[in-house]
Order: sequence, then structure tokens, then C-alpha cells
Amino acid sequence: MSALRRWWPLVALLALAFNLRPVAVAVGPVLTEISADIGLTGLSAGMLTSLPTLCFAVFGAMAPWIARRVGAHRSILVSLVMLIIGQAGRLLVDDPPSFLLLSMLALAGMAQANVLLPSLVRRHYPNHVGMATALYSLVLTIGVTLAGSATVPMAHALGGWRAALAAGVVIAVASLVCWLPLALGAGRPRPGGERDITLAAVARTRLGWALGIMFGVQSAQAYSVFGWLPTIFRSAGMDQTTAGYMLGIATGVGIIPAFLIPAYAARTRNPSVLFLCLMACLGVGYVGLLNAPMAAPAFWSVMMALGTSSFPLVLALFGTRARTPAATAALSGFAQSVGYTIATIGPLSFGVLYNLFDSWTPPILLQLGLAIPMTIAGLYACQPRIIEDQLPEHR
Repeated sequence: MSALRRWWPLVALLALAFNLRPVAVAVGPVLTEISADIGLTGLSAGMLTSLPTLCFAVFGAMAPWIARRVGAHRSILVSLVMLIIGQAGRLLVDDPPSFLLLSMLALAGMAQANVLLPSLVRRHYPNHVGMATALYSLVLTIGVTLAGSATVPMAHALGGWRAALAAGVVIAVASLVCWLPLALGAGRPRPGGERDITLAAVARTRLGWALGIMFGVQSAQAYSVFGWLPTIFRSAGMDQTTAGYMLGIATGVGIIPAFLIPAYAARTRNPSVLFLCLMACLGVGYVGLLNAPMAAPAFWSVMMALGTSSFPLVLALFGTRARTPAATAALSGFAQSVGYTIATIGPLSFGVLYNLFDSWTPPILLQLGLAIPMTIAGLYACQPRIIEDQLPEHR
């Protein structure tokens, strides 16, 4: 029984992590079918694809405040209920406004859980933050990969996009079942427990902004790669199927770093060398796409996969740059709110600049330019600093 009590939180955390991306990623592969079925216009389809970053920025910022009042475990329970209702509800509607509102509800639940997950790792496994982060980063990446690659085959096999997206409801319900024992046993926060740490306090720290910039530019890079890499290859003469394989490489190769990087970062006081290697891979990938996309497309895709693997590094830094679950939640909430606001410029700028110049050179050069502030911010965040030491009341 004691072993079950010790490991059940990890099972619940991993089940939760698997749910943190499919609701956002699974729509893209069947967006054409959804648009035709419920009448999405170009504007409303664009709003749907921009909802994930918007919800992550807005609702993610609210997560630490809600957790301080009802408790982190109960907050996750509410998040999963929102995720289930939003995903299930949008399968039953036939008009764009209802589909968008229910999608927003599901994404709001995902955003709140996404922010609180690092703090729960810190709470349940304070002596194994690196390994627990490595495991949930791995599961999260697998969830992304499956949502992107399996949605279309499931739609063909099951009779349409509604049946395919129903898989997200099933895995959310499974996560809710895993989470119920933790939520019911946690209770409300006790008065006089951990002191409140607000996002406003984190906003007055250099470490908070460094992680926000690092996370934001990384997300902008990743969403740009996921959204535009196949199109870049197809414009260079590659067929649709092979271009899809290149995207599969760019996402699938990231599964291994998603596990290895957090485990390494948690054991290393200053993972700057690792971070610089990842940024070098990103630069090589972009330069290859810019100058000779068809010369070694698989290699460029691998480089892009490694370059965007700074994401699990940031997840590890959320857990290792704070001493308490409350500080971890505040740091994660601030950095992700800032980060996802920045992230919106990634895929949007790609499309805008390509339409303006009819060339991939300007958007790729912009991404290379954004790598400079990301590198500066990331090197600062990789230094062995703790957020509590920079909070105003500690100075």
C-alpha cells in the first residue's frame, strides 16, 4: 500500500501530461474537414489555430492564483473537467461560435494544468525533480507526436474528424480517474502554509523574464517548424507525402531528448553548454533550409528537432530554479504567460513575411534573429540562480 501511495502521484502526473497538447495539436491535421463541416471561414479558422497560444497566455497566468485558493490538486481536477466538457461539447455542435467557445474552454483547462504541473512535480518528488520532469516531458512529447500523426488515419478509419477527436475525450477521462484520489485527499490549502508568490513579484525578477523570453522564443520557433516545415519543403519541389515524413522526423526525433535533457539538467548546476549545443543545431537547421533545403532534408529536419529541444530544458529549469511548489507555480505561470504571448509571432510572422516577399528567406532570417535574445536569456537562466533569492522581499 505504501508503494502505491508513493508512485500513484507519478501515474496521475504522467496521465495529465499526456493530455497537455492533443486538444491543441489534433485540430490542425483535420482543419479542412472541420471547416467544411461546420462552416469555418478563413478568419474563424485562423482564430481557432491561434487559440492555443492565447489561452496559454491568459488562462495560464491565472493558474497560480486559483491554486492558492482551492489547492493545486483541486485546480487540476477542475482543469480536467473543463478539458472533457470542452472537447466533448465541440463534437456535438455544428456552428463556428459554439465550436470556438468550447475549444477555448478545453484549452483553458489545458493551460491551467500546464502551468501547475512543474509545481506538483516539486511537491510530490522534491528529491527526484529531474527524473519526474524527464518522464512527464517524454509523455508530453509522445502525446504531441501521436496527436499530429494519428488524427488523420483515425478519421479515415472511424468515419470522420468527430470520431477521431473523441479520442481526446477518452484520454482526458482516464486522466480524471487517475487524478481523483489525489484531489479528494488533498483538501484546501491551510492558512499559514506556503506564502503567496504572485506573478507581479516574479515580474520584478531577472530570472522570471529570462525564462519567459527563453520559453517564448523557443515556442515561437517550435510552432513555426510544426506549422511551416512541410510547406517549405514542398515549395522546394518535395512531394506531399515526403514533406509529411520530414515533419514526422522534426517531431519524432524530439522524443529522446525530451527524456534525456531534463534528467541531465537536474544533475547539472549550469547546463549552458547543452543549451548552446541545442541553439547551434537550430542555427544549422535554419541555414540549411535557407540555402539548400533539398540537399539534405532529413538532416535539416533532425537539426530542427534537436534545436527545438530546448523545451524540455525549460521545463527542467522551472523545477530547479525554485525551492518550493508555490514559487515553482509562480515562476512557471509568469514565464509561460509571457512566453506564449511571444510565441504568437512565430507562425504568424512566417505567413505574413512569406506573403509580403514571396520568399522563405525573410521569415527564416527573422527566426535566426530571434535566436539571439533567446540565447542571451537562456544563458542567464542556465546559471545556478533561484527565483526566491530575487523576489523583492528577499533583497
